[in-house]
Amino acid sequence: MSTESRRIARVLLDSPLPQLDRLFDYALPAELGEVPLGVRVRVPLRTAGRVIDGYVIEVDTEDDADRALSEVESIVSTASVLPERLYRLARRAADRAAGSASDVLRLAIPKRQVRVEKAWTADAPAVRPHETALARAAEVIGRYEGLEAVLAERGRAAVEAIPALDDDSPAWAQLLAAVAVRTLSSGSSAVLVVPDHRDVDSLLKTLSVLVPDEAVARHDSRQSNPDRYRAFLRTLEDAPCIVVGNRSAVYAPVEAGLVVIWDDGDPLLGEQLAPYINARDAALLRQEQEGSALLIAGNTRTTDTERLVLHGWLQDVRAARRVLPRVLLSTPQEMEQPQGQRLPSSAFLAARTAAAEGPVLVQVSRPGFSPSLVCAGCRTPARCAHCGGPLGARHRGAVPVCGWCGRSARAWACPSCSGVQLRLASSGSERTADELGRAFPGVRVIVADGAHPVAKVDARPALVVATRGAEPLAEGGYRAVVLLDGARMLQAPDLRVGEACLRWWSNAAALAAPGAPIHLVGVNGPVAMALATWNHAGYARTELESRAPLHMPPIMRVAQIEGTTDAITRALEAVRELALPADALLGPVPIESNDDPPRLRALLRFDYGSGQRVATTLRAAAVAEAVRHRRGRGRATRSTLTVRLDILDPEL
Repeated sequence: MSTESRRIARVLLDSPLPQLDRLFDYALPAELGEVPLGVRVRVPLRTAGRVIDGYVIEVDTEDDADRALSEVESIVSTASVLPERLYRLARRAADRAAGSASDVLRLAIPKRQVRVEKAWTADAPAVRPHETALARAAEVIGRYEGLEAVLAERGRAAVEAIPALDDDSPAWAQLLAAVAVRTLSSGSSAVLVVPDHRDVDSLLKTLSVLVPDEAVARHDSRQSNPDRYRAFLRTLEDAPCIVVGNRSAVYAPVEAGLVVIWDDGDPLLGEQLAPYINARDAALLRQEQEGSALLIAGNTRTTDTERLVLHGWLQDVRAARRVLPRVLLSTPQEMEQPQGQRLPSSAFLAARTAAAEGPVLVQVSRPGFSPSLVCAGCRTPARCAHCGGPLGARHRGAVPVCGWCGRSARAWACPSCSGVQLRLASSGSERTADELGRAFPGVRVIVADGAHPVAKVDARPALVVATRGAEPLAEGGYRAVVLLDGARMLQAPDLRVGEACLRWWSNAAALAAPGAPIHLVGVNGPVAMALATWNHAGYARTELESRAPLHMPPIMRVAQIEGTTDAITRALEAVRELALPADALLGPVPIESNDDPPRLRALLRFDYGSGQRVATTLRAAAVAEAVRHRRGRGRATRSTLTVRLDILDPEL
């Protein structure tokens, strides 16, 4: 046997196949020279008979030169796009979610842009904020009791933001910009993760007056591929920067001194691609790995964050001087008013008075004119004859259109009474604007929703009808806020509907001018009281207490397992060896679909201490099924077993 040594590279393949989620050894030809860690390479995959991309994770030497190894075919680029810290984070995140590291890295590393890479010099100078910016940052941080100590000690905290506007900028944006400037001044990078592009724009505008543009790296799905790759390369440089972006920005490969998650209850922070990791969970893993400061901030408090506060993992930080919005609930007499009267007298009078001074915000639950229709005779909901979706109207007298498939229903007939007349059953943003326009003559009406995006309105009198989450900023703040359709929102079949409604209403209330009335119409009970008293942490604790006896998340973690009957049976046999409690498994039950063979679904509840064992077992089951499926004969079909951890589906 030869004792001659040779160089080898351990490569992580860029493949979604679970059986390839490990490091593969490849020989390094001498003509490749020095191979930096983290570079992209092309390597042969013998089982598939093709060449595949990958990343060099380790370079080593071995004495057994006779071992049969394929060689690295080529180096795609000399840029080390996968630092060791990013690989460790991706590996930990994937292991926690029973997923593949390559799936995580596909979210973190943009596609290569050759021209951008060739123009990259990697010599950006270090930027220190101006003294004026540092003084402003210190002033904002000083408004929160204990926040300076958390940042200095690189601790972890849940921060309740001040629900107000500051120089026509949201107070939360001022807060995030201030802590980022302080971190940058200490020579470290900051990562600021926000839900959507409007939050990104607001935060970038606030930062623009505090730090130079070259100190900020934007990670946004709306960017062009070259711009996104250019920003990614900036995060690989030694000079610290402030990373601002959506959920994938949490993986930015900077040496972070601070990570901030804003509004962690927003579903946009939950990744929609495998392995479906929420940005909050990735930030917790990153903080534990890097020892950076971590802030989870919001106008509200999610049950996930409150659980961490109760366990002592996060410190509770609030404003030294609390600012409470002026929330007004409907009176018992107003609660008894007919359902068709959407705007009670108190809210109507407040809106009319405020509209004479400036903009008034009216929040509604749904966009469009009338998202749902009913039979005029028997009130049966009108459904599409093709797909069963709800029929809606785009304007008064319009032909009904299905909200699912988009087909027109010109010859609709009620299946219950054979009636052909339809009645408007709900009011969307456009119908509400039409009604308010007649009730408030002479006042301009602005619609803000997905089809009519509006970023900001001026201080002139106006009625702004906006769907939840689409509310524009108002110069000087809204003079009044009216929250409609609250009862409809609370009827959604969702485990977290109370949290979601409280977040929507609180974010709208935070846009009001100081002392402006905020009317929550037609809602009472715990969620309404939490808004009126601005006691979000108390509501979250109550929710945790009510879910504990039922073992519902986030008290427990939940895994969803889907697959064919044989695949589910084998996976559950492996799970039973973990000796989980008898009530841990729910199902399996058939999934209503046209799949052949039919598929089943099971839910598995487990505590956080068992998370690693459960994730490892389920991942091994998925890999075993993938290998078994590949070795089988016949035409290719979908995966026989899929696993998803930490689900929050309404079916739960």
